[in-house]
Amino acid sequence: MEQNVKGKDLTKEAPRSPKTRVGGYVILGRTLDKCRALLAGDIAEYHFDCPLDNMLFGWKGIKGEDFKAEVAKGKSDDEMVQWVDSHGTRKTEEEKAAWCEEMLTSNPYDNPEKRQWYVDSVKPLGLDPKTTPLFDWLEEDDRVSYSVAA
Repeated sequence: MEQNVKGKDLTKEAPRSPKTRVGGYVILGRTLDKCRALLAGDIAEYHFDCPLDNMLFGWKGIKGEDFKAEVAKGKSDDEMVQWVDSHGTRKTEEEKAAWCEEMLTSNPYDNPEKRQWYVDSVKPLGLDPKTTPLFDWLEEDDRVSYSVAA
């Protein structure tokens, strides 16, 4: 456990929505929350370096372990934005905006290999997998998980 890493205790509250932009990036705030919680030992049922995080890591061409090593130094959100901007594949602001818009509408139902998993994940929450983007499902899952726990 890292003493210099401060963040959300995910045993008590959800990470930021994947829609929340940090430095113009969707997913980044949630990834930072999960990474800090992992380092602090309070990640609950969340996972760092998961497929969602890897949507960002893969697009930028960075590795989760490298990202985690920087977070472990106690870097702020702004410092991590600078790190993400300067590592991996360089992206223009236009490319970043286009990728973010694509991520906001991404729906695993559209991928035949992920469809059944998504149907099984979304239906218990009363959502329509055909029309529910990934980020909307994650937000609802967080809301339900923490309202039940409260």
